[in-house]
Amino acid sequence: MTEIDRKARVRDYVNTPRPAGLFAVRNVRTGRLLIGSTPDLPGMLNRQKFQLGMGSHPDKELQADWKALGEDAFSFEVLDRLDLKDDANADPTEDLRALKAMWMEKLAEADTPLYPWSHKL
Repeated sequence: MTEIDRKARVRDYVNTPRPAGLFAVRNVRTGRLLIGSTPDLPGMLNRQKFQLGMGSHPDKELQADWKALGEDAFSFEVLDRLDLKDDANADPTEDLRALKAMWMEKLAEADTPLYPWSHKL
């Protein structure tokens, strides 16, 4: 790959809008979830895995379960994607907040146990 090709690929990557939406870290043994919204789903899922692997996740209960049960007891999922209508400059904050509120209500109705940080993210 030439230097020009590499620069073009980097530019394309930087200019490609990231998928926004809702994610979950699921404890597959207990069914307990950490859910959150983000304008960058792949980045946030990587961040969650990294923080748990390093023992530095802000949700101490999730971190304790990770330590006790191990990585294989968890799945990382995209719950819902937000359609940004090809507007790279759109601010998805309010749409993400509404989407998360809908999911929180749905999970509450189903009595799904949540980790504390689900109410913060």
